[in-house]
Amino acid sequence: MKDGRVDRFKVDENGLTVDGYRCLEPESKRSMYLGNAITMVISAAIVLLIVMYGGSWLGDYYDIACIGLYVLLAVIVVYGLVEPQITYMRYRYRMDDDKIEVRRGIVYITHEMVPIERVHQVDVSEGPINRMYGLANVNITTAGGVVTIEYLKSDVAEAIASKLNEKVIKLLKERD
Repeated sequence: MKDGRVDRFKVDENGLTVDGYRCLEPESKRSMYLGNAITMVISAAIVLLIVMYGGSWLGDYYDIACIGLYVLLAVIVVYGLVEPQITYMRYRYRMDDDKIEVRRGIVYITHEMVPIERVHQVDVSEGPINRMYGLANVNITTAGGVVTIEYLKSDVAEAIASKLNEKVIKLLKERD
């Protein structure tokens, strides 16, 4: 408890928050940091190229453009360093017999809820960075769009996808 309030982000020995959500694995932060580091390096390279070779085509606006680019690069670097920690702390998901819920966000927190009966397709995807850390995403497709549970251990992602597929098949058989 903090100041008489329950800490919603505290995790118990079973890996659950007070309100029954699962949190991300520590490897997810490493994956986020590496992805952000790649973005920062590419951004720095672009800024460096513009600063080195942009004088001729920026003309009188060169100095202002350089200041703007340095500020933009600083914002990208600060965001890249801060975002993984906040995302790791706030990202939560849970699945029960009726629905899948995902809570995420930094400034604006979104709470996505997908009724199991609305699920059309479930697949597991691994990008190259996540694969390095043994992580995967579960993509849940509905008529309204796609909800993704990100940064799960690969075996957990496969288990969630399998369980969801079983629930959907069971619901379809019950309708017939």
